[in-house]
Amino acid sequence: MTLALYGHPFSSYTWKALIPFYANQTPFEFRALGPDFPEHGAFVAKHHPAGKFPVLADGKAVFVEATAIIEYLAVHHPGPAPLIPADPAEAVTARMIDRVFDHYVMANLQRVVAAYIVNSESPDPAEVAAGKKGLKRAYAWLENWLSANRLPPHVSLVTCAAAPSLFYADWVERIPAECPRLAALRAELIALPPVARCVDEARPYRPLFPLGAPDRD
Repeated sequence: MTLALYGHPFSSYTWKALIPFYANQTPFEFRALGPDFPEHGAFVAKHHPAGKFPVLADGKAVFVEATAIIEYLAVHHPGPAPLIPADPAEAVTARMIDRVFDHYVMANLQRVVAAYIVNSESPDPAEVAAGKKGLKRAYAWLENWLSANRLPPHVSLVTCAAAPSLFYADWVERIPAECPRLAALRAELIALPPVARCVDEARPYRPLFPLGAPDRD
């Protein structure tokens, strides 16, 4: 039975789940959420504890959360992109960095975005400041970590987490000159074919970005 991924092309976490499909050329059906497909939204609402996407269906098996989806694909639908490092110690590091990108880059950028969604004309300055402060701290930590460590080869779980996180975070708070390794990683990730495909598929939705999408990337 065909794998089905429920999500939206502009969603950062949907990108995270899409990248491994594209990297390994795994056959699947993308089921976009939106007013034209109420049945897709109903499926997500039924199967995710918070009604969020992405959601993966493989026959009767359903998996939620992008990281778990990537782990599932690595086990049940492997391909040339390793996704999860074979060495257990390296896999632990990959999972750690995945969590760093989700909890400290993605979460902080979404904190700022949420403030603009609530009030686009006058977002809560405390929320915006806190989100940007969190991003700057995460940027500095990652820059320091990258100076002493190696990332797994692309495309891995880390790639899938870092690409959408850094892509959108840089729109919210530019990666500073003091973080050249992190800025270089963002550029490297955007150039990867599976990531570039996500970027291109999301272009029609850029007017939806609450802060206003920058004229770049």
